Amino acid sequence: MEENNNESIYSWLALIVVVIGTFMSILDSSIVNIAIPKMMAVFGVSMDDSKWILTSYTLALGAIIPLTGYLQEVFGSKKIYMFALAMFTLGSMLCGFAWNNTSMIVFRIIQALGGGMIMPVGMSIIYEIFPRDKIGLALGIWGIASMAAPSIGPTLGGYIIQNMNWRLIFNINVPIGILGVILAGILLKDSQKITFKSFDVIGFLSSTIGVVSILYVLGEWTSIDWSKVQYPLLLTLGCLSLILFVVNELTHPQPLLDLTVFKLFDFSVCQIIICVLTMALMGGVYVLPLFLQNIRGYTAMETGLIMLPAALVVGILMPVSGNLFDKIGAKPLVIPGLIILALSSYHLSVLINMNSSREMITLILCIRSIGLGFTMMPINTAGMNVVPQNLIGKASALSSTIRQIASSLSVTIMSAIIQSKTNYNYLKLSEQINVYNKPANDTINILTKSYMQEGLPQGTAKASALSTLSKLFQGQATIDAMAYAVAITSVIVIVTIVLTLMMKSKKTVKGDDHNTNTKELAATK
Repeated sequence: MEENNNESIYSWLALIVVVIGTFMSILDSSIVNIAIPKMMAVFGVSMDDSKWILTSYTLALGAIIPLTGYLQEVFGSKKIYMFALAMFTLGSMLCGFAWNNTSMIVFRIIQALGGGMIMPVGMSIIYEIFPRDKIGLALGIWGIASMAAPSIGPTLGGYIIQNMNWRLIFNINVPIGILGVILAGILLKDSQKITFKSFDVIGFLSSTIGVVSILYVLGEWTSIDWSKVQYPLLLTLGCLSLILFVVNELTHPQPLLDLTVFKLFDFSVCQIIICVLTMALMGGVYVLPLFLQNIRGYTAMETGLIMLPAALVVGILMPVSGNLFDKIGAKPLVIPGLIILALSSYHLSVLINMNSSREMITLILCIRSIGLGFTMMPINTAGMNVVPQNLIGKASALSSTIRQIASSLSVTIMSAIIQSKTNYNYLKLSEQINVYNKPANDTINILTKSYMQEGLPQGTAKASALSTLSKLFQGQATIDAMAYAVAITSVIVIVTIVLTLMMKSKKTVKGDDHNTNTKELAATK
């Protein structure tokens, strides 16, 4: 009995170590987004140059995540987690000392090489130290970091930038990271590792080239000049590399990522649902800050404070939903959560206007967070629970890779929807300016007289009036486009309800089920 208690205490202490690393790596990404304007001013660079501070991090993540499963099997999850956390801490310290844009980009790549491995290795460690009947609660607590950090980042980042030295957004990671590495060395146990394992060179090269090329093109999508040959070439190279990767992984005796786990129905369905939910999440994390800062004129910190209560709601509900998952399974939590998410997302789209109050926006965001809190982690846990223990590392890396691509794709889709819908809305509004539209003509006349009273000639005054009306139309077109983009997310969430109903209704997967799954996967090779 005492031995079981000691084992339980060890498990929860080890979980704290994993949460620290995960929270740091995800929080840093959202904080850096806020700090880009400050870095542009300090380093004296343009937006095109400074965006590589973000892009280089994303591309490095995409390259390193597929390699994580192999490294875990060869060196053990403890050593890789400590290495990842140490690398992330080193990269953070170097970023704090960056003297120009180029050095910052290089140091961000070092930071990403560690940060990219932290999440998949952390999930594998949790599956190693917790029994399957308690995994929901454990992943729920771990999920606080992955879900709350993106929302806390703008608030914390805005406060640091406004009141302290901006370099603190990186330097603050150093003492926490050092403490995390020390605790990991003390608390984590070495997992079983393979003494020798051939390295899938073709799989690594094809996945790196494919993922990096695709992520780069997706990141540039809204500003791409397709007349430049490098973009079509990169897109083609990325797609062909991923095709080669899939063929190689299905035929290689020791693949870098074991794609046969997709034969596990629940795992595959859960990955699709997570991709869709990631896009729904972008409706709040990506579109709303644009609306609050660019349209409503709030500062980064004010925007963060508006979104902070929603992050706290997610943080509270993650362990609650995880504990409930262990008792009642995924469907009773996920389906009501998806319904709440769909309805609140639609209501949020209605609130995207110039008259909505901060309090009402915060309230709807909190309701959306209830839906997300009861959805994201149970879905992720349900998918991973059907994976045999010996494939957890690779399945975790595969899931993280899919999520990274889905996140980039979601931003691209949201940007494309907003841009195209803004253009369409502007053209529709502009059509109203004609000789037959009395309200439009009356408005132009009033504005013209107003400018003439300020001393402008009649011709210049009328031109200024038309310019002012055009800006109003552009602003309204953008607001309507943002509302439309958020409304789209509410529609696609309905698709995930259908997919959830198709899942098996088991609460957890027992040992026999894992043996069956292992045999099924072995039979396909």
